[in-house]
Amino acid sequence: MNQWRILVADDEPMNLEIIGEVLDDPAYLVTNAANGELAWQAMLAAPLPPHLVVLDRMMPVLDGIEVLKRIKADPRFAEIPVIMQSAAASPAEIAEGVAAGAWYYLPKPYAPRDLLAIVHAALEEVAERETAHHAIRNRRADLELLDFAEFEFHTLRQAADLALSLGGICPDTASAAMGFSELLVNAIEHGNLGISYAEKSELRRNDDWEREVERRLSDPVLGARRAHVLFRRTADGLSFTISDEGGGFDWNRYLEFDPERAFDPNGRGIAMARQTSFSSLEYQGCGNVVVVTVRDPGAGT
Repeated sequence: MNQWRILVADDEPMNLEIIGEVLDDPAYLVTNAANGELAWQAMLAAPLPPHLVVLDRMMPVLDGIEVLKRIKADPRFAEIPVIMQSAAASPAEIAEGVAAGAWYYLPKPYAPRDLLAIVHAALEEVAERETAHHAIRNRRADLELLDFAEFEFHTLRQAADLALSLGGICPDTASAAMGFSELLVNAIEHGNLGISYAEKSELRRNDDWEREVERRLSDPVLGARRAHVLFRRTADGLSFTISDEGGGFDWNRYLEFDPERAFDPNGRGIAMARQTSFSSLEYQGCGNVVVVTVRDPGAGT
């Protein structure tokens, strides 16, 4: 990736200046818009769509919620993550933004490092999705005839490769690969390595998450743990059981989007996987086993 294309929409010149300073990096190509209508027109006119949109909620001409709805309703733009920022940050307002498709919701004022951490996390997801689109095609032919398989993994690289392979078995390959990526990484970081939700939030804000994962993987006890995926083709479709050797977690909190966590740079992966990647997602016991299913339209034909 040469440059990340980021569209920023805010009607306050000072806010645009502050965001511009936060994103002052050669890796980012930032386009500014002074209201929602100008932002939408910029998206329509651009030869290539932005990778990320940072959107103020309250703007003249066309407000942020309406722009967000247009983005999510257009197949050309629907996968673009949108970070919504606003002083309107009541639980009801946050819930409305999340329901409309906001990837993150930042209350004003916010610390620059919080915005930067969220931008990094959003662009990582974009990179993973683009990798999935390109790589899955080559893996599908090798795996689509499998009826049963068991896989073992314990590093982030192994999880990323396995997520692409498992996605290649599924009808909606890219969406499934993204969901598997969330669950496999969760099995490593929260499961085997014991990184708590709060710890990951702080690590993300300080851009130290991957270093901490590698540090714990080098621990003789934690690094010896392994996670597994058991795959079965059933009469209705596909079943995947993901397990780790950790102590589990309170998984009930993460099955749905929670407005109280809208300000954190993590905590949406399980809910997103459940809603968009799989036909069903069920945790078992203490949370170190999760079973997902994918209905296969061609099953039984």
